[in-house]
Amino acid sequence: MSGVQVKRALISVSDKTGIVEFAKELDKLGVEIISTGGTATLLQKEGVNVIGISEVTGFPEILDGRLKTLDPHIHGGLLAVRDDEKHRQQIAEHNITPIDLVVVNLYPFKATISKPNVPFSEAIENIDIGGPTMLRSAAKNHKYVAVVVDAADYSKVLEEVKASGSIAEETKRKLAAKVFRHTAAYDALISQYLTEQVGEQTPDTYTVTYEKVQDLRYGENPHQSAAFYREPLAGAGNIATAKQLHGKELSYNNINDGNAALAIVKEFSEPAVVAVKHTNPCGVGIGNTIFEAYQKAYASDPVSIFGGIIAANRPIDKETALQLKEIFLEIIMAPSFTDEALEILKEKKNLRLLELGEIVSKEKADWKLASVEGGVLIQEDDTKQITEADLEVATDRKPTREEIQQLLFAWKVVKHVKSNAIVLVKDNMTIGVGAGQMNRVGSARIAIEQAGDKSFRSVLASDAYFPMPDTVEEAAKAGVSAIIQPGGSIRDEDSIKAANEHGIAMVFTKVRHFKH
Repeated sequence: MSGVQVKRALISVSDKTGIVEFAKELDKLGVEIISTGGTATLLQKEGVNVIGISEVTGFPEILDGRLKTLDPHIHGGLLAVRDDEKHRQQIAEHNITPIDLVVVNLYPFKATISKPNVPFSEAIENIDIGGPTMLRSAAKNHKYVAVVVDAADYSKVLEEVKASGSIAEETKRKLAAKVFRHTAAYDALISQYLTEQVGEQTPDTYTVTYEKVQDLRYGENPHQSAAFYREPLAGAGNIATAKQLHGKELSYNNINDGNAALAIVKEFSEPAVVAVKHTNPCGVGIGNTIFEAYQKAYASDPVSIFGGIIAANRPIDKETALQLKEIFLEIIMAPSFTDEALEILKEKKNLRLLELGEIVSKEKADWKLASVEGGVLIQEDDTKQITEADLEVATDRKPTREEIQQLLFAWKVVKHVKSNAIVLVKDNMTIGVGAGQMNRVGSARIAIEQAGDKSFRSVLASDAYFPMPDTVEEAAKAGVSAIIQPGGSIRDEDSIKAANEHGIAMVFTKVRHFKH
C-alpha cells in the first residue's frame, strides 16, 4: 500500500504562498480537495474545485474557527491503516473516506509574538490546535498519507503525483520527519513564551528550538562537521541575523570569534573597536571617532590583530576603511558601511563584511547553553555592569579621576577574556592581555610582557581576586599605578599591603567574571 494513489487532499494553510498554483495542479489531476475557512475561500475564488470542511464533517466551523477539523471524519481518514481489514470496515461503517495528502501550515505564532508589546490574548489566539493535530495524524500514518508543511516541497510532490499518481515511500518518510521537526519547534516556541510569561527560569524540562542558517564547510577543524542555527526570535545587532555584504562564506571559527568580538563592543557606548583572535580580545580601543578607536585597537597589538576579527559599534567610513584594508583580516562587523568604505574594502576578495544593524547593549540577560557529554548547562548571560559608585577603595591611595576611567574600561574588557584573565589598559586602549593561564600571575606576566614599556602608569584588571600578593608585586615592577579586582579572598590583606607599599591604588568590585 506504500504506492497509495493520491485521490483526496486536505488543504488548510495560514501562509498561502504558492498554494493556489499547487491546488490548481492537483485539481487538474483529478484530486478531490477538501479545505477550510480562508483557504477554501481563496481557492474557490481562483476557480479551484473545493469541498468545504463542513460538508465532510457534517458540522459547522464554530468558536471563531477554533473548532473545524477535530472530527473523526477527518482524523479517521488520516489515521486508518489501509492494510488492516478491521480499520477498513470501521471507516466504511462510519462513512469515512481516506485522505491521501495533507497540506497544512500553522497559525503564525512566531510572527505574532515578534510584534512589539503584543497582547497576551492575541498570542494565545495564534496557538494552532487543529493544524498540528492533523499534521501529527498524517505524519504518524505516513505509510499511507503524504503530509506537506513547507511550500518548498510543493514542486516535489506534484512531480511525483504527475509521474505515477502516488508519492514515493521515501519521500513520505522525509516529509513526515519534517512535520515532526516543525511541530516540535512550534510547540517549543509556545512553551518558551508561556514559561517566560509566568517567570520560570529553570523549569523541570527545558525545550528550545533553533532554525538553520547554513551548513558549514566544517567545524573547528576540517575533520568535524558543523552547521549554524539561530534563535527563531533573534533580533538585530547579532551575528546570527547579520547581513553579509561581501567575502567568503563564514566558517565555524569565524562565527564563534565574531560573536565574542560583538559581545565586547556592546560594552561601550562611545565609539569602540574590538579585535579578536580565538575568542579573546587582542586589541580594544575607544575614541571620539571610529577611526580613532580603530587606531587604538590596532596599536594595542599590531602582531596579533593579523588574521583577526574586527567589530565596531559605529559605521565604517572611508578613512577607517583605508586603514583596515592595509592588513589581513577575516571579518569586519559594523552597524553599517558607507558606500566609499564598501568600495574600498570590497577590493579584498575574501574579506567578509557583515552589516549588523543597530547594536544595542542587552538590558535583559538571555540564557546560554553549553553542551556537556550527556547533557547541557544553562546560565544567564554575564551582563553585570559596574559603575564608579560600585567601587570600594581598598588601599590608602585613592585612584585619580583618570585612573577610575581607565579601570572601568579595563573591567569591561577583562570580563570577556578567558580565565585566568589579566588586562592592562592605558590611554583608552588595551596594551596587554593575559588569557587562559592556569595561575593568575602567569596571565599577569604575559600581559606585562606584551605591554612592555607602555605598562608604566597603566592600570590592571583581574577577572577574579588575588589569592596571594604575587600579581600585585609583578604589577608594581611594571609600573602599574592602579588595579581593579573583585576582592573577597581570605588573604586580601596581603594584596592590599603590597599595593600600599608600592603606592598602587586598588579598588574592589565585589563581582567576579570567570569565563571558561
